Amino acid sequence: MLKSILRGLYRHKSSLASDNCITTIKSVNSYRITLSDPKTRNTLSIAALQRLIEEIKTAGNDLSLKSIVLCANGPVFSAGHNLKELSIPENQKTVFSLATKLMNTMIECPIPIIACVDGVAAASGCQLVAASDMAICSNRSSFSTPGVNLGLFCSTPGIPLSRVVSKKTAAYMLFTGTSINAEEALRTGLVSKVVQPEELDNEITTLTTLIGQKSRSVITLGKTFFYRQIDENIKSAYKNGEKIMLSNLELNDCKEGLLSFVEKRKPNWSN
Repeated sequence: MLKSILRGLYRHKSSLASDNCITTIKSVNSYRITLSDPKTRNTLSIAALQRLIEEIKTAGNDLSLKSIVLCANGPVFSAGHNLKELSIPENQKTVFSLATKLMNTMIECPIPIIACVDGVAAASGCQLVAASDMAICSNRSSFSTPGVNLGLFCSTPGIPLSRVVSKKTAAYMLFTGTSINAEEALRTGLVSKVVQPEELDNEITTLTTLIGQKSRSVITLGKTFFYRQIDENIKSAYKNGEKIMLSNLELNDCKEGLLSFVEKRKPNWSN
């Protein structure tokens, strides 16, 4: 009886905090989603997972946007799932179901998602980085899948991790729970670029500006095929790539891009 009451109180407290666990801001053509619960080390609670899914879907449906940035307040990007929630049996299926939904939402999002990391990314926090299309981090960042230390192997974080880093690196992280630093993350392919902490915001602005200059319809076509061809054998990928290139040539923005090149001017995208 007491446990039931405590669980109910905890859920109520979590729902009250849900409005503040994620904050967002929209710029000209980019959408910044910030994990804003540093007291919990920006854990991916049920509320946070739900908000991330909602915000990514909303941003993806906004035709004025061309990129999404995932960042965090505090010294920890994300420590992973909320272990207090996960210790409650009734929550467990919900947590992992939402996490899978989030991963699929990120893949299906029509615009690129950029992780901006300045600190610790652990467990499903590391998974969030690995699942992003690009990742920029500061040189004081670290990445780990330490679930094995608690008796809960990071099986789901290992899914995107093993697809972006080498098998040996993924196994090292998963079986030892040991962190890798920013330079190791860059060398193994987990992140796209490493910068000084004070340069992080400028680097993200530069990246989102570059993407913002491109055609959204072309970006969407490219991202969709990029993830599709990864799962194909190379001969099938090339065969389907031919079709995609021909489809791309039929887009109005592609015709405009080629014409602007011939006329030596900037393209005027219809998106």
